[in-house]
Amino acid sequence: MAKAEFKTIDAEKRELSKKANRELRAQKRVPAVLYGPEVKENLHFSVDELELERILRTQQTKLVELTFDDKVYKTLVKRVEFDPVSDRPIHVDFYVLSDKHKVTLRIPVSLTGNARGVVENGGRLFQPMKVVRIRVLPEFIPAEFIIDVSNLKIGESFHVGELDLDGITPIDAEGRTIVTIRPPKGADFLDSLTADVEGDEEADGEETAEGDTPEGEDAAGGEGSEEEKSEE
Repeated sequence: MAKAEFKTIDAEKRELSKKANRELRAQKRVPAVLYGPEVKENLHFSVDELELERILRTQQTKLVELTFDDKVYKTLVKRVEFDPVSDRPIHVDFYVLSDKHKVTLRIPVSLTGNARGVVENGGRLFQPMKVVRIRVLPEFIPAEFIIDVSNLKIGESFHVGELDLDGITPIDAEGRTIVTIRPPKGADFLDSLTADVEGDEEADGEETAEGDTPEGEDAAGGEGSEEEKSEE
């Protein structure tokens, strides 16, 4: 697990008015606000749009060292508002981190390696979780969770509880599946069809007393149900 790194950005004081905000956006600057548990009063400023977009492009946790009035703040990009037409950022919130206060974050998950079950057996890789929610002190904030799927075979999965969670409290249940390897397409149907055929053959070969329920039918139905449940 790689620790998150801080990007840098400079801020300039701004006026609080709609007209001033429009003028800033015309100059490719984004209105912004800074707040946090140890900030007595919210600070209002603007940041360069291109510099902000550089930070937003990364898939990792977005930590920013923000310089304003000759003071440096260690912050987290908390919220970004985009123009619905141009998709340009039009407002951004920066949250000042505190060594004493945990923050709730959504950490992206990246996969590395080629799963054994896919390469050797034609299985299919599914990743139902792209982010994991956590609570953590700033010193332990990860850039992202990286999972090596190389050894995963068909039917095997990687769960939240298997992540490197040193200093981290997961909000998502530890039993939740992040990535799993499923059988090749159509394999589940073929397996169930084979089980039904085998069950019918066993039923045909059984001798039963008159009036008794054929044991082969019960056995065939039971076995088919168990196999189907185990595959689900």
